[in-house]
Amino acid sequence: MVTNSYSKWGVRLGTLAFWVAAGASVAYWGLRLSNRPVAQAVPAMASMSAVPDAQAVARVLGAVPAGAVAAVAAPVASLASRFALIGVLSGRQSGGGAALIAVDGKPPKTFRVGTLVDSGMVLQSLGPRQAQLGADVGGPAMLTLDMPRKN
Repeated sequence: MVTNSYSKWGVRLGTLAFWVAAGASVAYWGLRLSNRPVAQAVPAMASMSAVPDAQAVARVLGAVPAGAVAAVAAPVASLASRFALIGVLSGRQSGGGAALIAVDGKPPKTFRVGTLVDSGMVLQSLGPRQAQLGADVGGPAMLTLDMPRKN
């Protein structure tokens, strides 16, 4: 008769440990793969209407501080002294554009080509550093405003 030198319980416990490890591995990977990440909810943004800031536009177009504009455009009897050209945004492709003009020392406002700047004065056309004002869009220019040179 042949006797075994190993114990039956050792083999049984080793097999049990192997199958417990295999079951734990299957359970781990099953839970890991079945658990899909939940998409983060994007917070809703409140819709805001775009309101242009006239002072910010003036700074972008090269405006001088309000005190200097008041000094430059002080009301005088002459027509040319009532207007101060602060900045120009010319539309070279479309022929349009806009100008930032201070009237009678007030804060500058944006005017598009063809709009009324002041009583009887329409912005007729724009150049790189100038704007022409007149009685109507097709008529002759009564006044040419030039931007001040930067020092």
